Amino acid sequence: MLSRTSQLASAIVLSACFFGAYAQTPAAPAKTPTPQQQRMADCNKSATGKTGDDRKAYMSSCLKGEAAAPEKKLTPQQQKMKDCNAKAGDQKLTGDARKTFMSTCLKG
Repeated sequence: MLSRTSQLASAIVLSACFFGAYAQTPAAPAKTPTPQQQRMADCNKSATGKTGDDRKAYMSSCLKGEAAAPEKKLTPQQQKMKDCNAKAGDQKLTGDARKTFMSTCLKG
């Protein structure tokens, strides 16, 4: 049976060997992203502000390396609806007053 002092000395020697070997181990080099990972990061960064189907379509074309799809143009009716809706919002109209305003605005 080993004495308490020799056990302690053995533990110190073993731990010194372990930590010495650990300290000499070179740090792992930083991993560089693969081309696909880099493309994903770039597309993700440029897709900020897009949501839903617009984002899905953009990401799909971006990851394939295709040019971005042109922005959808509103039909004249959609543009009129957008403009009337903005005007009603500016006037803070609600309920029946908003319905009447929208009806008149869209007809004219």
